[in-house]
Amino acid sequence: MNKESKTILVTGVTGLVGARLVPRLVDAGFDCRAVVRGGKDIPARVTAVEADLLDEVSLAAAVKDVSAILHLAAVFRTQDTDLIWKSNFEGTRNLINAAKAHAPGARFILASTTHVYNKNNPHPGRESDPEDPQHAYPASKVAAEKELRESGLNWSVLRFPFVYGDGDKHLETLPEHVIAAKWHPAMRMSTIHHRDIATAVNMAMAGTMDGRTVNISDEAPTSLYELCKLVGVTMESSSEPLTDPWYLHSDSSLARSLGFQPAIRTVYKAVQEKLL
Repeated sequence: MNKESKTILVTGVTGLVGARLVPRLVDAGFDCRAVVRGGKDIPARVTAVEADLLDEVSLAAAVKDVSAILHLAAVFRTQDTDLIWKSNFEGTRNLINAAKAHAPGARFILASTTHVYNKNNPHPGRESDPEDPQHAYPASKVAAEKELRESGLNWSVLRFPFVYGDGDKHLETLPEHVIAAKWHPAMRMSTIHHRDIATAVNMAMAGTMDGRTVNISDEAPTSLYELCKLVGVTMESSSEPLTDPWYLHSDSSLARSLGFQPAIRTVYKAVQEKLL
């Protein structure tokens, strides 16, 4: 595979996932091109392209001659629902339109979320389940996924659960959210380490997930009580019945059938290997 055929455009390179994924893609031999605004710092060995996801015209040069587009950029931790929808849906639509016009042969990989599943699901969320997002962020992702599936491009959607590791401090912020939400301490949540996101994305780049929506997670959904305790916070104990037991728990059997195997199989393995 020559260098030109491995040129990929990546959005969200400075985000939680992008900042840790892009260096791994570079190490894997990809020539990474990053959409940036306002001279933001980007990872080393990455080519910056000044463009704005909300300005479709500016994206033409960004997508030119790329073999793949990895769309990681998203807004989620805000009460500004208009910003969420503009960034996550309209921004994705603009990037899709630019790809259709200027890079129709590119593989388009969209990072999404397992929060799209129904809170009352009777089993772990499966890709074949109807989407029923409870908040603006997953709702905007559902709309973006639909736009991509109907685009005519060569697409794949990777749905990630709670992402952690590589010093991102994401796990450390978990207690404040679960305690504020008054979630049951026995609720189990699917997780994925940054190292295994790279594994999944490399598989998607190779075409393994073309035309599919795929849940990506490790092998052991862990209780909120345990996750909080790992970062030094003890949730209030409870023996009350657990309602909605499958909320935040995703079924990753499709990914396994496609050959995905997480190297960081559990959060406890990440702790043991000092990979938090």
